[in-house]
Amino acid sequence: MTQDKSKEQDGTPEKERVDRELIELLNEIRVALPGVQVLFAFLLILPFQQGFDRVTSEDRAFFTVALLACALAAALLIAPSMYHRLNFRQGNKERMLFESNRLMIAGMVILAIGVACSIYLIADVVYGGTVAVIATIATLVVYAALWVVLPLSRRGQGDG
Repeated sequence: MTQDKSKEQDGTPEKERVDRELIELLNEIRVALPGVQVLFAFLLILPFQQGFDRVTSEDRAFFTVALLACALAAALLIAPSMYHRLNFRQGNKERMLFESNRLMIAGMVILAIGVACSIYLIADVVYGGTVAVIATIATLVVYAALWVVLPLSRRGQGDG
């Protein structure tokens, strides 16, 4: 007996699965995006604050990387919504899902860089270089552990 190609192993029709996965992805973006927006807003006003003119050129470089990373992360995380709108009812949801998944992963990686650079900048201004480096490395380790190592270590283990 041949298996019906329009159904997944769990019996869910392919279209329903793709629709559900796309909704899940867009909901995940709704969780991530406000964090990017708040950090980006903070970074946008920082240069206009009293005392910013006294930060070192190294801190300005970290600020610039953080700002650009947050701008890029916002673009990458918003892109799936726009992709969906521009391709509404065009019959390419599965391709849209795969490409949007890549955009979201890239956005989250860039967001982690933006957050780490922001941590460095603040810790360097408040405590100095050694604490800033330790705080930045710790931040990157936590993000890598929670966003990459944990999910990948659980791949193929159950309810997906």
